[in-house]
Formats: sequence, C-alpha cells, structure tokens
Amino acid sequence: MVRSLFGRLAGPSLRTRVLWLVLAALVLVGLAGWFAVNRIIESLTVQFGTMIAERQVQYDRYRGMAALGREISLAETMSRSPVVLDWLANEQDEELRARGLAEMEHYRTSFTDQSVFLIVNASGNYYFNDAQNSYGDDPYSYTLRPNLERDAWYYATRERREGCHLNVNVDDVLKLTKVWINCLVNRDGEVLGMVGTGLDLSAFIREVVDLPQPGVDSIFVDQGGAVQAHRDASLVDFRSITKDIAERTTVFSLVDNVEDMALLRAMMNGAMESPDEIRTAMLTMGGMPRLVGVGYLDHIGWYNITVMDLKTIIDRRIFIPVGLAAIAILLAVGLALSWIFRIVVLNRLEKVEGGLVALREGKRAVMKPDRSEDEIGRLSRTLIEMSDSITESRLSLESQVRERTEQLQSLVNLDALTKIYNCRGFEEKFVVQRRREDDENRVNGLMLIDIDNFKVVNDTAGHSAGDQVVIEVARRLKAALRRVDVCARWGGDEFIVLVHDCTPQGLSQIANALTEMMRQMPVILSDGEPLSVTISIGAALVLAEDSLEMATEMADAALYRAKEDGRDRVVLFEREMALCQDADDDAADDRSVTQAIDSEAV
Repeated sequence: MVRSLFGRLAGPSLRTRVLWLVLAALVLVGLAGWFAVNRIIESLTVQFGTMIAERQVQYDRYRGMAALGREISLAETMSRSPVVLDWLANEQDEELRARGLAEMEHYRTSFTDQSVFLIVNASGNYYFNDAQNSYGDDPYSYTLRPNLERDAWYYATRERREGCHLNVNVDDVLKLTKVWINCLVNRDGEVLGMVGTGLDLSAFIREVVDLPQPGVDSIFVDQGGAVQAHRDASLVDFRSITKDIAERTTVFSLVDNVEDMALLRAMMNGAMESPDEIRTAMLTMGGMPRLVGVGYLDHIGWYNITVMDLKTIIDRRIFIPVGLAAIAILLAVGLALSWIFRIVVLNRLEKVEGGLVALREGKRAVMKPDRSEDEIGRLSRTLIEMSDSITESRLSLESQVRERTEQLQSLVNLDALTKIYNCRGFEEKFVVQRRREDDENRVNGLMLIDIDNFKVVNDTAGHSAGDQVVIEVARRLKAALRRVDVCARWGGDEFIVLVHDCTPQGLSQIANALTEMMRQMPVILSDGEPLSVTISIGAALVLAEDSLEMATEMADAALYRAKEDGRDRVVLFEREMALCQDADDDAADDRSVTQAIDSEAV
C-alpha cells in the first residue's frame, strides 16, 4: 500500500522519482544537519557561557576585594597599634584613654565609611563614632552583656581568639545595618578587645552585588554558605556567626535538589583549596538550569557565587542565520551538499570552536579571520574581535589584581607613618640577608635606636609634632645609610638598623656619626619651630649563628645602658669572644659611610 501511494505521488517519470528521492534525502540530511548544528550551538553556548562566568567571577571577586580588602588591612593595622593595645589593657588610665581616643579618631577618618568602633574586653564597653562625628565628644555608646542576644556576635567572635572576621549585622542600639569588619586585639595570647569598622550594607549591595547585566546574579556567602550579600536583601542572613547551621539562610536553599547541593559544596571546597581557580557547573535553581561559577576571596574568607541564565545572556537567535544558510545550501546543491556542507560549514565551524576552546583556556583565539561575507565569516571575525577584547580585559584585570596585590603587600611590610619597613618587613629582610651570607661567614651589625625623651615631645608639642619627629628621624636614617643596610621602625619611637658586613670599629663610627648628625640639626616642625632631637643607640655585632631575637636582646641591653648613662650616646655590646682582629679590608667602606653621614649632617 505504501509503495502504491509512493508510485502515485512520484508518477511514471524516473526524474520525478529521483527528485522525490533527492527531496527525501535532503529532508533527512536537513534534519540530521539541523540536529548537528543544534548540538554545536549548545556546546558553543555552554563553552562561551563558561568563559563569561569565569571572567564575571574574577570581576566580582576583584570588586569585593576592592571594597573590603583595604578596610580589612587598615583594621588589622589598628588592632596592632601600641596605643590601642595599651589603652585596652588599662582602660581607666586617663592619659592612655586620651591617646587611645585620638588613635581611634585617626583611623576613623582613614576608613572609607569614616566610622570606627572599639570594644574593651575587660569591661565590655563599646565605643563608636560615625562619619558625621556624632559621638566625637563621648564615643562611649553602651556596655556589652553576655546574656543579651544583641551582643552574642561579639562573644562568638571572641572565641576565635585572633584575626579579622566579617559579620553582616544590625546594631539594635545604634540602628545601623552594615557589613562589620571585626578585628580581635590580642596580646600574648590574651584577647584585650576588638576594633573595626563597617560598610553600609545597602551601598555594598548597590556597588558590588547589584550588577546591571541581565541574567546575572552575584551572591557573597561565608564559609558555611550563609548569604552575606544578595541583590534581594530579604535573603541576607544577619548575625550568621551567632546562629546554628539549621537557622541560617544559606545559598544551598536556592538549589533544587540534594545532588546539586553536594556539587555546589564541592565547588566551594575546591575554590578554597585553589583560590586562583574558578569552579563552574550547571545546577538547577528555581526549576531552571543555571550556570554557576564559584570563587574564593581568601583574604576575606567569603565565596563569591555568580549565577547566570545562559538563555538571557546568549540569545540563541543569533545562530539562526547559520541554520538557514545550511538549509539553503542543501536545497541548492542536492546530493553533493553532504560533501560541500562538511567543507563549507562544518570545517569552518570546527575552527571557530577551536578558537573558542583556546579562549576558554586563557589563550588568544589562534584562528585566521574568515574573509567571506556569510554568517560564518561574520561570526568568525566577531569571535576574533571578541577574543581580542576578552584578552585585553583579562590582561587589564590581571594588571589591576597584580597592582592591588603589590599595594596590599606594601601595607603589610611598610610602616604606614614613615614609609620605611615595619617589624614584619625587617624580619623578612633579616632572614633573606642572612640566607645570602651563610656561606660567606660575614659579621653584621645591629643597632637599636631610640628617640630621647620622646614622651616629653608628645606631651609638650602634641602627637602631631611627635609624628613629624618620627618621620624626620626615619628620613635621615634612610638617607644616611647605605643601600645594602636595612632600616625599619621597630616600635613607636624606636628604630632598628642592620649594618651589612662591618667591624666593631666601623659599627661604632657609624653609630656615633648618626648621633652627631641628629645632635647638630634640629627638626623643623610644620609651624616652623625648631626642635632639638637626640638619639640613643645600642649596637651589637651579629655572628652567623645569632638569631634575630638574640641580636635584638644584645642591642637592647646596650641601648638600656646608653639610657642609663644619660642618653644621646652610643653603647656597643661587648662579647667575650674575639672577632676579626684585622679590620683593614673594611676600613675604607666604613670611612665612606661615615663621610656620607657627615655630608648629610652638613
């Protein structure tokens, strides 16, 4: 019956039958080609979407770090301030209180939000001031109580003993909703209190989370998955640190099934293990497939999760011309289309796909531009242009991330006031220099330098004048010493210098030249008033087997002796063992250093 029906339709002519067979073959080939193109489009969409997701996660991470990284570093610096440590250890001392409040105000003006808080652990007193200086006259706000739910965040954070921790919270007393940066103040293992600042939650969501791109949602969560920032503020989990896991609003509640929840957790764990890598996967959220990218902000301890709707981001209609072109070619060239289609369409699409794969791997698309004016040619050139644009964007982002990393590194190793090395920076330089000189068995010198009667300067001329004195002493020391020598701020008014390859006589000459330089030239304050400043120096020779702790103990003992003998002098720590009897080889270098210091003094 089927053959009879086909015979009536085809007619007696062989040409007609062949035409029908060709048409049938074209339909079959067309259907097969349509499904093949559909699969390619699906693959390209996922690959291209994955690349976009990785770049978006990197961008979101950079925005999050830009908004929070500087504030955390500044809060960490405040938590290590000697003035803050002294005040928290003795809150009732009026002089320490005045200095502590001044230090607190100094940091307040440096924070982006221009707000700052300080908590004394011993009393539970909470001090706060905002950008309007509303509490400038009396920053005391209230006293924390362990039995109050509103204060549970502090005691939960205190249990962590050290470090800085973020918490999205509503302060019921101050009526403020912020992303709070809480840095524990710790001395010798004892928690003295907490300092920090806050960022307005609405502003943070508006600037970092509420992206203008349609089809893209950016979410920030903590290590437990609790939502800390979301475009929908109702999903934000406030006071996460005080809640049980079952009570938190987590990102896992946005995923539809248990398998995807486990996959999302695995992606988060992988991102934490390798913070430089972005994890992506297709998950079902709200009944729809979504491409999810996960990155880890290691300095903050948060994850940034980007959820993308590929149908919204990539309009599949842009691929329609490719399918129509394939159908038109099939109808035009008949049975030969299968061969021509492979050469004209599929091979070219494979090159495009290869370029996209290279782009996904972080390389520039290595395909030659297709000069034809059809859809594939335009798509090829568009993808090359897109590859160049993405490559430029990636290089620019990498440059910004590298620059930001260098800035953060400089904040860690440099003293904020004097711009010379701090304790940490000096310790690293000491280790590096000693490692270089292990095989040479050289003797170095270590000087501890203390500004004489510095407290009197602060009390009489003010802390601003004291800062100017510290800055000027640091500048003179750095200018007078050689490049191979290392100068750092060791404490409030104390400096430390590592003198490379010296003798006892050379070390004494250098130290005496430094004291003479300070003695001859007064420090000119910002108001034009000269201020006579002298220094006391304790010096010690450092042998190859001496540790930094041992070297500083020797120099500190010598410095103590210099202060006991009346200050404004140099005392060299005497060792029982004999050192380098012949100093002729080092005399010329020591004399050149002394001459350079004398020139600076003149």
